[in-house]
Amino acid sequence: MSHDHDDRPQLTAAQAAAVLTPPPGRTGGDLVVESLQGLGATTVFGLPGQHALGMFDALRRSSLRYVGLRVENNAGFAADAYGRITGEVAPLLLSTGPGALTSLAALQEAAAASAPVLAISSQIPTAGLGGGRHGYLHELRDQQASVRDIVKSVHTVRAASQIPSAIAAAWESALTAPHGPVWVEIPQDVLLAETTLPVVSAMDATPRELYPRPELTIAAAHLLSNAERPVIIAGGGVVRSDASGKLRALAEKLDAPVVTTFGGKGAFPWEHPLSLRSWLEDRHTTDFLEDADVLLVVGSGLGELSSNYHTFRPHGRVIQIEADAGKLESNHPALGIHSDAREALAELLEAVERREDAGAAERVRTVLEKVRVRIDAQELTLEQQVLAAVREALPDASPSFWDMTILAYWAWSAFDARRPNTMHSAQGAGGLGYGFPAAIGAASADPTTPVLAVSGDGGAMYSIAELATARQYDLPLTWLIVDDGGYGILREYMTGAFGETTGTELSRPDFVALAESFGVPAVRTTPESLAADLGKALAEPGPSVVVLPALLRMFEPTHL
Repeated sequence: MSHDHDDRPQLTAAQAAAVLTPPPGRTGGDLVVESLQGLGATTVFGLPGQHALGMFDALRRSSLRYVGLRVENNAGFAADAYGRITGEVAPLLLSTGPGALTSLAALQEAAAASAPVLAISSQIPTAGLGGGRHGYLHELRDQQASVRDIVKSVHTVRAASQIPSAIAAAWESALTAPHGPVWVEIPQDVLLAETTLPVVSAMDATPRELYPRPELTIAAAHLLSNAERPVIIAGGGVVRSDASGKLRALAEKLDAPVVTTFGGKGAFPWEHPLSLRSWLEDRHTTDFLEDADVLLVVGSGLGELSSNYHTFRPHGRVIQIEADAGKLESNHPALGIHSDAREALAELLEAVERREDAGAAERVRTVLEKVRVRIDAQELTLEQQVLAAVREALPDASPSFWDMTILAYWAWSAFDARRPNTMHSAQGAGGLGYGFPAAIGAASADPTTPVLAVSGDGGAMYSIAELATARQYDLPLTWLIVDDGGYGILREYMTGAFGETTGTELSRPDFVALAESFGVPAVRTTPESLAADLGKALAEPGPSVVVLPALLRMFEPTHL
């Protein structure tokens, strides 16, 4: 059998000469950055360390833009946000041992939220690998074991020639649905050793497409077309796969109400007549979802928060579209469709028959009115006023990043994200310290659009060092810190459960003075002046801080 290679790209004489005589002084670190450039990377995040210096030295000889943060988990959060905002792989350069381990909380969030982060970590020299106790600085018996439970895939390099292939395989893994973090590790001596290998040229690491099986699409379309009360739950998978337009078209073709999960904020227009918004922690919404005779769940595993703390018990048939096969039917029996949300919605949109339900919008209005009455009865005017002020100040196109704090928990349910892929939180893994470093990642992705970060005073202290990063790179981001003197939500949880608190009350700095010591302008605001102060800060170039002293309360849960 003969093979025709004529369709392969042909090198010019000059290109061939360059391949045969690569420039001197290159190392394994150069192969790393050349591979990233060849795959299309433009920006990398990270923090240097002794074993990783070969990679960082090679950055000088590359066109890659480096954004260096002050703590590895914050660098990971920044890469996570860059991946969410752009849909592209976000390289994260790490050192061995403590540097690698410090990134794990951020990689857990990236895994939970399906953010494509490519972590490239150094390792101790090759001679020390294998689990022996050689006493190298930063030595772990098995560094990969520390990350294997968190990332999608692990790629090991033991020789310079393996570097481009390992990075390309990891890149493809990160971008294959569901997106997620991946890990490459390279020993120090491999990164530092000179190489005569040719310069890495353009590389191909195209992710696999994940299409629904046709017989499942037909079955799902039949159920939806003949349903009496179909309802759609739209999760983060709709946002990650850029499928919001297809979701809206399908909902309108079926006259099906849509509720978005906290990870799916912005996937469906907030003010649409069919929008149930995001009141998932509300029994009125849960009852409505349970009453559906066909429930289409797209890009959600119906986990703890999306199921009103596992109190949700669907009465009708469930159709679940999910790119993560492990989440299919993990909580409820369903017609499980293993597919990227965008591809599955496109196929369903073609296959379903149009149905009309004149009462659907009225039923949605009824549920939202019940929710409003329940919340209004709790006299939470301050909380609603603060959230409304943030919405008023924030431009529609500006992304926002919310830490684990009471105002964020309100925002999950009550904030109108207005556009897809603009509201992000650490809800996936639930770790503190996400908001501000994530905003740094988003501002690095698009320095022309102001970015908002929202933290409590407890979460802010996790990230305070990154004020120096924001100033150093002059990034257009505003940090709203709601200062209530402690871990506010834990204060509420402990008071409710035990009648008193332990470990929730915090001494904290003067955040305005602290920000100004970094050269970052800051202002102390009030609920009444918040919209104006926040709007002014967002409109100014560079970083800024707005501090709101306020004791906010959560609305009462309905799952207890």
